[in-house]
Amino acid sequence: MRAPWAILIAGPTASGKSGIALELARQVDGVIINADSKQVYRDLHVLSARPSTGEEAEVPHRLYGHVDAAVNYSVAMFLADAEAALADAARESRIPIFVGGGGLYFKALTTGLSKVPPVPVEVRDAVRARLAQEGPQALHAELTDRDPAVAARLKPADRVRIARALEVVIATGRSIDTWNSENSAPLLDPACSVRVFLEPDRKRLYENIDARFDGMIAAGALDEVRALADRGLDPLLPAMKAHGVPWLIKHIAGDLSLADAVEKGKLDTRHYAKRQFTWFRHQLADWVRVAPETAVDTLLRNIGR
Repeated sequence: MRAPWAILIAGPTASGKSGIALELARQVDGVIINADSKQVYRDLHVLSARPSTGEEAEVPHRLYGHVDAAVNYSVAMFLADAEAALADAARESRIPIFVGGGGLYFKALTTGLSKVPPVPVEVRDAVRARLAQEGPQALHAELTDRDPAVAARLKPADRVRIARALEVVIATGRSIDTWNSENSAPLLDPACSVRVFLEPDRKRLYENIDARFDGMIAAGALDEVRALADRGLDPLLPAMKAHGVPWLIKHIAGDLSLADAVEKGKLDTRHYAKRQFTWFRHQLADWVRVAPETAVDTLLRNIGR
């Protein structure tokens, strides 16, 4: 199902995306659809900075907290859920407002998804077991033999991307790059959507990231992480790699002070924000850049309100 048009709001973490989407939804009778890869997890309400229950009750919100942390939620899963959310928005005559920091989600929405077939469970489990036993450098060496072009652009310590590339080439006999060059049709026509990327002042953004992390700790992030750690899940799962989770788990285990865990969580989040700026600049260069303070007015003008 293709919506005739939609509003897409992307930006680095802690740039005020959720508040802007909420204000916009109030004014245009919209439905807010999550496009953040961590806010999909019900186990990460605090640490993913999901909208509050009051905000979610004020205007319709979709795809928030609907996935268990044990699930390796993929872009393909997101697209299937997004298609259903778009259909609901059309039936309810609401404007769909996608919001988040998930660059791959937005790219898939507007350019389609590569046709990499599902990797058999036994292949994935075998690669992950080897990763745990042998380390990423050994898998990178094998990837260099099987898929030298991809191996050349991956750092030997990049556990997740190395494992993924090796899984694909083992399972399909083809490079992940060749699969990625074959995209399915997008859900949204970029020409019929309003797309903005929030560009806040960097210094202020980093201050917001630090203040928000402190607020998360005060709001019960440790209890959230403790419950997650007690489940004994694979540390490579996306939910287990959310910013702050690995360091807070180390603190809970007695291996790190709380102050050090918090500082490392903040640092990881700031680094992630920097990567978001770079990724969107290169991958989605045609999106309108806008300051968070003027985003609502800019969007309203672009949709004729």
